[in-house]
Parts: sequence; C-alpha cells; structure tokens
Amino acid sequence: MNSQSPLGPRAQAPSTGTSSWTSLSGHQGWLQSETERLLHFSKASVHPDGGFAWLDGDGRAVLNRPVETWITTRMTHVLSIGALLGIPGCGPLVDHGVSALQTLLVDQINGGWYTASDRPNSGEKRAYEHAFVVLAASSATLANRNGAAELLVEATKVVMQRFWVEDRGVVSDVASRDWTEREPYGGANANMHMLEAFLAAADVTGDPVWLERGLRITSFFINERARAKDWRIPEHFDPDWNELPEYNCDDAAHKFRPYGSTVGHGFEWSRLCLHLRASLEASVVADDLLAANSAWLLEAARHLFDRAASDGWRDNGFLYTTDWDGIPVVEDRLHWVVCEAIAAAGALYRVTQNVDDENRYRQWWDVAERWFIDRVGGSWWAQLDAENRPATSVWSGKPDTYHAVQATLLPRLPLAPSLASGIVRGLLDTAVIRND
Repeated sequence: MNSQSPLGPRAQAPSTGTSSWTSLSGHQGWLQSETERLLHFSKASVHPDGGFAWLDGDGRAVLNRPVETWITTRMTHVLSIGALLGIPGCGPLVDHGVSALQTLLVDQINGGWYTASDRPNSGEKRAYEHAFVVLAASSATLANRNGAAELLVEATKVVMQRFWVEDRGVVSDVASRDWTEREPYGGANANMHMLEAFLAAADVTGDPVWLERGLRITSFFINERARAKDWRIPEHFDPDWNELPEYNCDDAAHKFRPYGSTVGHGFEWSRLCLHLRASLEASVVADDLLAANSAWLLEAARHLFDRAASDGWRDNGFLYTTDWDGIPVVEDRLHWVVCEAIAAAGALYRVTQNVDDENRYRQWWDVAERWFIDRVGGSWWAQLDAENRPATSVWSGKPDTYHAVQATLLPRLPLAPSLASGIVRGLLDTAVIRND
C-alpha cells in the first residue's frame, strides 16, 4: 500500500468530550445550506424539449446537446429529494423529469429507455441508464409525483426482463434497440448503480427480493472479485464474466469505462456495502441473509475504503485511476470521487466510531470546500487537474449535482433506509453519533 497517509499531515484525533461533526448543529446547518445551494443550481438544468440539460461551468443549460437519460434521471432523483425536503419549485421539476422518461426518452415500441433524445432510430440500451430510471422513479414515487409509481413498475420490469442475469446474479450492460444483440462486455459500474437502485426499490415497494438481488451483485463483484485483487475492483468483463484487466488501456480516462482501478468506486462500493448490511438488518424477513453475509460486508467496506484512500490520495486530492499495483494512471481529480470519499467516511464512522474515519470525514470536506466548491459560479467544479486547477479533459462544465447533493445528505441519515426513504420517514439528523 502507498505509505502516504490518506489524511495528508496526520490530523489530531478529537479529544474526549469533542462531538463528531455529524452531531454538531453547525455542521448540520452547513450541510443543509449546501444542499439548498446545489438544488437551486439544479433548477437551471430544465430543458425546453423535456428532461434536463447538461450545465456548463456557469450553470447555463447547454441546449445544443441532446437530452441525456443519465442526466435526466439523476436530476429527477435530486429534485425529488428537494421536493421531499420542502424546497419550493422542486416538485413541478420532478414532474418534468418523469414526463420525459415516459415520452421523450422511452422506446414506445421495444420498451426500455434510450441513452439520449437523439437515439430513437439506432440507439443502444444501457443498464447504467436503466439503474437510474429505477432510482429516479423510486424517489419520485416517495415524493408522490404523478406517474412515478407507474414508471417504477415499468422500470423494474424492464430491468428484470432485459438486463438481469439470473445464473450470475448480475446485470448485463448494453443491448441493441430491439434487444436482439448484446455488446460483448460486462461492467461493474452499471451493477454498482443497480445495487443502489435495488436498495431504493426495496424500500419503496417493501419487497425484500431487491435486497437479495443486490446482495448477489455485491457478492460477485466485491466478495469474489475485489477480494481476490487486494480490494481493487475489477471493472470490465467479457460476456462470460472473465476479467479484462487491460480494457481501455488506450483510453484510460474514459468517463464511464476508464482503464484500471477506479478510486472513487472503491469508496462508493464501500458505502453501498454498509447500506446493504444495514438494510438486511432492518428487514424483518432477511435474518438468514444477514447472518450469512453481515461479517464479510463490513470487512469488505473497511478494506475497500482503506485501499481507495491509500491508492488514491495525492497532495490535497484524490486521483481518478490507478493500475492494478496502485500506480497512478489518471491523476486529475474528479468531484464525484471526493463526494464518495466523504460519504463513505461518514458511513464507516457511523458503524465503527473509529476516530480515523471521523478525521478523514473532516479533512475531505475541507478539501471539497477549498478546491471543488465554486462559490462564484455555483455547484462544484467537475474536474481539477493534478495542481487543483479547473480542467476539462474528462468532464466539461458541471453536468449534474447527483454526487454532491448526496454527499451533503448521507451523513445526516442512518444507513438504512435508502436516502429518499430516510428523508420521507423523518430521519434526517436523528441518528447522529457523538464522541463523548
């Protein structure tokens, strides 16, 4: 492992009697203010053709790009959270997103959702977007928006009929418009977001089968594959689910399929392991699943987090990717990586009450505030270079606010139920941990 401390210079542990940040009303207020600031920024993404637009660095909708399904779904999810928080103006925008997913972006003939509004005649169908349709529909259903419950029923049906691979316990990645052809590729990224969507669907529908499916996904990618690679997560697979360690070595900074080990996914999977474990604990019918899997889920969360922190931290920021020995490949810093690092540190501290996790949580919020949060242009810079200057080699503009909004809310909620369900049940700021 990299000997450099993921904390940078060693931070002093909070002294006895000092509360954790998540228990402080001042920190809770800061997080709430940042949530509201991000939601205000999000409202500008409404596209006049339907759905939500990519935002540029100044928060202006880029209307010469097609309406992209992954942005529309993620913004629908974010604005559903805004509606659940009682932020005026968010509810009608959720309706705008749900409507686009029922008209502009849906394949009325073959079923499922296109990747973007310019793909109706030749577009592929990707599990990544479909995971976010399930997530957006789940959150919009909790916000009681018109058409959302029906959207959730349809989205889960398509996922199970078209993407779920029962004998493997994973989802396939890309299909043709009419579902007759499959890309010879399987990906961990789509499965990771499908796990997040399944946790939300379990809470909204009350059906624990989604927890079982999420557990199967996690067991395959984490307990089997990441464990065998010293907790670096294999991302790319052939049709028989054999690992492709050199995939995209000639396109190492790909937005969705980068070469090597993706640091941010280590944090994200770590947190999701804890959410899954907590959801199994909360389920009245999952005792057997919990007993058989609780220990390794916690173990995996710890190791994934430590591996990502050790491999990824470089001089006040996290790099994007490393090779399979932890050597840096893409050293630019992406905002979503520090968002997931913050959320994972908060989640681990909630479980372990380990002071080092609390210190990391504080330190990484300091990094976000100093380098990523744009107090002038709004939202967060999507990408910085290795010197922490705004960059665009991987991501231009400020496409969406999904990761940043979640980073401001997850530390204020218990690990289960899932984020939007926790808000609707009145659990915000009710499960704080004190170190006194």
